[in-house]
Amino acid sequence: MQQERVLAVILGGGAGSRLSPLTTYRSKPAVPIAGKYRLVDIPVSNCINSGIQRMFVLTQFNSASLNKHIKNTYHFSAFSKAFVDILAAEQTPDNPKWFMGTADAVRQSLHHLNNNDYEYVLILSGDQLYQMNFMDMLDFHEKMGADISIATIPVDAKDAPEFGIMKTSSDGFIDSFIEKPKAELLPEWTSEVSDTMKSKGRNYLASMGIYIFNRKVLAELLEDKIDATDFGKEIIPQSIGKYKMLSYQHEGYWTDIGNIRSFFDANLALTDEIPDFNLFDNRNVVYTHARMLPPAKISGTTLNASIVAEGSIVRAAKIDRSIIGIRSRIGEGSVIVNSYIMGNEAFQTLESINESKRKGIPVMGIGDRCYIQNTILDKDCYIGNDVHIKGGIHLPDMDTNILTVKDGIVVVKKGAVVPDRFGLG
Repeated sequence: MQQERVLAVILGGGAGSRLSPLTTYRSKPAVPIAGKYRLVDIPVSNCINSGIQRMFVLTQFNSASLNKHIKNTYHFSAFSKAFVDILAAEQTPDNPKWFMGTADAVRQSLHHLNNNDYEYVLILSGDQLYQMNFMDMLDFHEKMGADISIATIPVDAKDAPEFGIMKTSSDGFIDSFIEKPKAELLPEWTSEVSDTMKSKGRNYLASMGIYIFNRKVLAELLEDKIDATDFGKEIIPQSIGKYKMLSYQHEGYWTDIGNIRSFFDANLALTDEIPDFNLFDNRNVVYTHARMLPPAKISGTTLNASIVAEGSIVRAAKIDRSIIGIRSRIGEGSVIVNSYIMGNEAFQTLESINESKRKGIPVMGIGDRCYIQNTILDKDCYIGNDVHIKGGIHLPDMDTNILTVKDGIVVVKKGAVVPDRFGLG
């Protein structure tokens, strides 16, 4: 079967500093999205939905949370060849170094991959949001007789300078590449795209960081270019003209979760009436850890364009265009607008809640009469009563012991305690 000829390798990402403080205690792929999932669930789910059920997740930075999630989530039948295995960076007598980049991570893990039968390696990022059938890409790769295939997405002139841009010949093979081209160079870098993309001015093919390599080609590249540590910056550009490198155009939704703004926008876009990334799809299920949680309980709240995850207890006055994550607790009279509340890892017991109230300290969740806008609340926060946090472009970037502001988005840090009547914005 075709599915048995391919192995998927999901890259666990680097330090993820641009997504800080969400990556202070976890790697980028372990960051919670949509109130109940983790970013790594996206590539894993795309693989499962494509019939690819042999996956390795390469981890290094802040990997404990990611490793725990993978271990607790992806279990297959004992009679199946399916697996999602973690390959953590390891120091060996032959190589005392940690992973130095995406290509180096795969190079150091190649001996583990080679314990399996496969013809192709599908390499994926662990921090992107999209839905894609990888078997369609593999079919195209085989049909065209390619050595390497790169998933590309047409972008317009405004976005093109943010990406690595491929230029293809008439048969779809890539003949040149430029990293983050300047605007004045763009007219030379258009490629053939569909009429739909042309009508939107999306004439430039950006690399999505999704690759298919023939097994022998990948081994040759990683062995011959021993100093090359990154696929996008070194391996791919250096392979043009030497190998048959094919562009596979994807016209669906795709976003790279690179910074706080893109993370915030991608999550809140899920609340749209018909979102570009559709969670409500029988054919593209997003899999995650199966928790035995009660339904959400909501009392006296006006809800609009919002997602409320299971286990939540909500007594807010109003929630508008927001995501409320698992086990969230929101007090009476509070208003949540344009915000992502990640929720909590566990319920706070009634005894603990009463003890906190006696001591005059906040209980887990959001207290009474609070106003939260343009904010990300990381997990396990303790927000007191009458707290006012309003993000926006009027706020300068800042970093304190309880919160960070980036691009007008307020991020309340994991486990932060925000006292009664605290105000920002």
